[in-house]
Amino acid sequence: MNIKTTLARILMSGICITVNSCATKINETESIAKPGKYPVKTYPSDTSKSNEMIQAIEIKAATNAFIKKMVIAHQFNESELTRLFQGVEIKEDILKRISSPAEALPWHKYRKIFITEARINGGVKFWQENSQALNAVEQQTGVPPEIIIAIIGVETLYGQKTGKHRVIDALSTLAFAYPPRSKFFISELENFLLLCRDEHMNPLEPTGSYAGAMGMPQFMPSSFRTYAADFDNDNRRDIWHNKSDVIASVANYFVKHQWQTGQAIAIPVYASDEKYKTALNGNLKPDLRVGELELLNLKISRSLPLNTKVTLLAFEQQHSEELWAGLDNFYVITRYNHSPLYAMAVYQLSQSILNKKGHFP
Repeated sequence: MNIKTTLARILMSGICITVNSCATKINETESIAKPGKYPVKTYPSDTSKSNEMIQAIEIKAATNAFIKKMVIAHQFNESELTRLFQGVEIKEDILKRISSPAEALPWHKYRKIFITEARINGGVKFWQENSQALNAVEQQTGVPPEIIIAIIGVETLYGQKTGKHRVIDALSTLAFAYPPRSKFFISELENFLLLCRDEHMNPLEPTGSYAGAMGMPQFMPSSFRTYAADFDNDNRRDIWHNKSDVIASVANYFVKHQWQTGQAIAIPVYASDEKYKTALNGNLKPDLRVGELELLNLKISRSLPLNTKVTLLAFEQQHSEELWAGLDNFYVITRYNHSPLYAMAVYQLSQSILNKKGHFP
């Protein structure tokens, strides 16, 4: 049931946010960071008009509080923000999407999404078409082209799938109608309005993912404000269309998260028994020394100094586990997306692109 008419009846003044349909019960998981379940207030499928009114009032109150915060903290015009949010829609399809992140899949299924011939060939083509910017950025930052390209390939298939949701709709939906992550998305909505003001953009125009991630590298607004780069010095940080800016922005993100030039990313590990399972603690930050792997009856496939720190990772195959040692640079990739599945997909795609680059037809 569409509750726009309900809102019209009960909200006689101030902001009115359109809700496409009444909220339905959803299984909540976190998609921006590690997958996890959270308690969330839900409404039964036969939501009464009373519950519709309660939901609408709660959204109105939260939005009004946000507007007042922007006025006090950042000197926005209250009337202008009120008019802006009158055009914002709460999207039920976004609430459904964020409840089913790809990171909830086992590795053997997740991998098939991203390690494909089309994505590998597309990465080689992107490298060929943007070699000058990639080479320049690598010289400046030490971040290798294949890693930058793989990030863009995993995120948006080299700009082909940047998302069709209005960013302000996505962020408002998750800020005001998704309690498990409301604090995070309220902060991102704040950053979005600030970047629109700084970059002279109409807040109703930028589009992105269902979570509000933007452009070819899928930066959240806070990441845009902190890491987006103007490679060609045209006084614009265009991560939607300017591939040089995109390349420089991704590299800058990794540099600011302590990318180690020339260091390995991840190395296969082999076990002779199940003793290693005691070291699978879920930590993404390296916390084991290579020398300790031997005590777990593990054999690493590449020689490393015994004091090198790694994290032990297990990836689910159909009938077994695949073990890897993740180094500091693997951890850096997880700062882009806090899922080890994501980081491994980026790493393996980067290696496939690198390997095929010299053999591309």
